[in-house]
Amino acid sequence: MIKAIVGANWGDEGKGKITDMLASESDIIVRFQGGSNAGHTIVNNYGKFALHMLPSGVFYEHTTSVIGSGVALNIPFLAREISALKEKGVPTPRVLVSDRAQVVMPYHLLLDGYEEERLAGKSFGSTKSGIAPAYSDKYAKIGFQVCELFQDNHLKEKLINVCEQKNILLAHLYHKPLLNAEDLYKTCIEYREIIRPYLADTSSFLYKAAKDGKNILLEGQLGALKDTDHGIYPMVTSSSTLAAYAAVGAGLPPYLITDVITVIKAYSSAVGAGPFVSELFGDEADELRRRGGDGGEYGATTGRPRRVGWFDAVATRYGCRIQGTTEAALTVLDPLGYLDEIPICIAYQLDGKEITDFPNTVELYRAKPVFQTMPGWKCDIRGIREFDKLPQEAQNYVDEIERLIGFPITLVSNGPSRDDIIHRIPKLSASNRSSTDSTDAAKAFS
Repeated sequence: MIKAIVGANWGDEGKGKITDMLASESDIIVRFQGGSNAGHTIVNNYGKFALHMLPSGVFYEHTTSVIGSGVALNIPFLAREISALKEKGVPTPRVLVSDRAQVVMPYHLLLDGYEEERLAGKSFGSTKSGIAPAYSDKYAKIGFQVCELFQDNHLKEKLINVCEQKNILLAHLYHKPLLNAEDLYKTCIEYREIIRPYLADTSSFLYKAAKDGKNILLEGQLGALKDTDHGIYPMVTSSSTLAAYAAVGAGLPPYLITDVITVIKAYSSAVGAGPFVSELFGDEADELRRRGGDGGEYGATTGRPRRVGWFDAVATRYGCRIQGTTEAALTVLDPLGYLDEIPICIAYQLDGKEITDFPNTVELYRAKPVFQTMPGWKCDIRGIREFDKLPQEAQNYVDEIERLIGFPITLVSNGPSRDDIIHRIPKLSASNRSSTDSTDAAKAFS
């Protein structure tokens, strides 16, 4: 069985925990897009970790972690992340890296920072991890796949050509020091030796594993609203965050993905610029931010405070639909226990009309939230493992979110550790998308 785990919103939904939990029953976990620009926070028996390049199932000795061709690969960052795990007592993970993954080059990080500096107050809120420049070069066909690091003559020639292009930008747009092809070549040789032990034809590996009936998890980074095509463009990431892209980024036939688990949050949070209709400000925001997540709502990669707001049913319903959700996992329910009443954004006011469909970005900036409130449960719900043991108000809140988004909620997270999870029988039937066709196709494949 092949499952995709993706986010419905702006990212930070808690996908890492859900992947970590489901990895116990999986053989292979795949990162299929993104880079080191976002992190998944994991709390387990080894401690608390913020993973960036590695898949979130890396803590299980029986699993293989795969970094697919759709990833923007920061090679030294990956090496440091593997070393950091081993230093904390985590068994050495088995990691395979696609020979077709795009390499984040040193100048990608520089250009990312220079562009944010140039834009100043109109910046995109980049993490300055080199992701946008790396993907830009990929589609301009001047990027470097990992396999190209092993072709000396080709590598030298291409680096000279790339430096000619980049140095024009550096000299005339950013007024920064120029690149040197020879220095970059030496760096690429270092990268080559770092990545050599992990290099593989991961598409072939995954294809064979699928034919052998292995359980595979495909882990996405960020959420649907940060997708390049269907998110809040241009305040998006530079790759597709959708489950539909998981097949491309991993190198698998799309019909083999039988389940799409979309992770949603019991309230809203986001890092970076862009429209955020249900956003809170001032003391109300500070209180939710302080109580939220595990130790507060701060970016796993940047450490900067996340923007927070009430649950947005309009955005989440759209995110679940565009992901092709078969089931949803609701996370961080527990922090809301301090509230007497909990607002939910059920619609938007746009140009004098009330709408329930998620609009494009231009219209989104003009949208205002329409709220309904529900009674809070005013107690700590951590440690509860059965849905019907939750306070009735907490049950009602989850039931209402399920009704508003129109997709079944099968998992409810009420704490940071992998054991803080409630398996719930949804009141809605299975998703609007029947998996019958894809399941039949998978059976035929095997």
